[in-house]
Amino acid sequence: MATNRWRAFLNQGEHFAAALTHRIRLKSLKSLISLFLVGTTLSVVVAACSDTPTTSTGETTAQKQDVQLTLVGYAVPQAAHNAIIPKFQEKWKAEHGQTVTFKQSYGGSGSQTRAIIDGLEADVVHLAIGADVNKLVKAGFVNSDWSSRVPNNGIVGETVAAIITREGNPKNIKSFEDLTKEGVKWVTPDPKTSGGARWNYFALWNHAKKTGADDAKALEFVTSAFKNVAVFTKDARESTDAFAKQGQGDALVNYENEVILAKQKGEKLSYVIPDINISIDTPATIVDKNVDKHGTREVAQAFVEYLFTPEAQREFAKVGFRPLGDLAKEKEFTDQFPAVQKLGKIDEFGGWQKAQQAFEDGGEFDQIRAQFAKS
Repeated sequence: MATNRWRAFLNQGEHFAAALTHRIRLKSLKSLISLFLVGTTLSVVVAACSDTPTTSTGETTAQKQDVQLTLVGYAVPQAAHNAIIPKFQEKWKAEHGQTVTFKQSYGGSGSQTRAIIDGLEADVVHLAIGADVNKLVKAGFVNSDWSSRVPNNGIVGETVAAIITREGNPKNIKSFEDLTKEGVKWVTPDPKTSGGARWNYFALWNHAKKTGADDAKALEFVTSAFKNVAVFTKDARESTDAFAKQGQGDALVNYENEVILAKQKGEKLSYVIPDINISIDTPATIVDKNVDKHGTREVAQAFVEYLFTPEAQREFAKVGFRPLGDLAKEKEFTDQFPAVQKLGKIDEFGGWQKAQQAFEDGGEFDQIRAQFAKS
């Protein structure tokens, strides 16, 4: 009797185990079906996304990640860049579906150049002088064809030299020749340390050559002008302080755009733009070594090219740079910028590749300095 009960209990257990196994299998099957349906849905979504427009390299817009550019420049055009960058960002976003952010660094052109060579990973540079770009070429950061890749030989900002005088111009200074007169003292940065001062140096040379001097007479003219320098400062900012705050000199030679920007900020300045002048050309380029390392060549090149557009040039003009191309002919700008009768270019002095030699140790400027040091 007990044996029969035990057998009945075992039979019930077997039936329960079989039922439980069936339920587990059914649940697993349902899970498998659910997973299959999810996978199928995802496949459809992925297939739908494949219709997203692609770039010229086959990369979809959705796949393109945001990109950051590092812009390194000399201090003067910072205000213009602050206005230009948002316009470029909006344009690039609309055309490429990609957000571009910028890191910016500004300072003296020579200092910024050295910083890049020492490891500051700039994607784009806007410097005060072509000689500084040449240093980046020599150091292997910029390709030698940089000036041929964009309009205007890579010169994105142009200005001229201005002579700032004391209020009312009591010494009647109107040209660079007046800086050679007895009793006139003027302020400039040292051409050995300042890019702006090197433009001042060639503005003097250009005046002499444009008024018919041969090389010997031009050298004599430039030497006589530097004999009248009240103080040589390290950079343009210090020269402005020496003239305006410390009261040194009767005149200060500086960029026209700096003078215009200062007047916009409310400073009262008396200045003249000499009829015989030099075009102060500031270059911009991508830094090839770094854009290739960062994968930013396409957008960096597009930004440099954008700097030459009328939209960007108007922003440069607002802070005192003379606009490029046909924009310069518009009445707004012909009224703002006095015409220069005889405008020299650095190419007349062999370009910066050759002109830079004047400031090397033992070069032409050292010889000139030795002459007025004796007097």
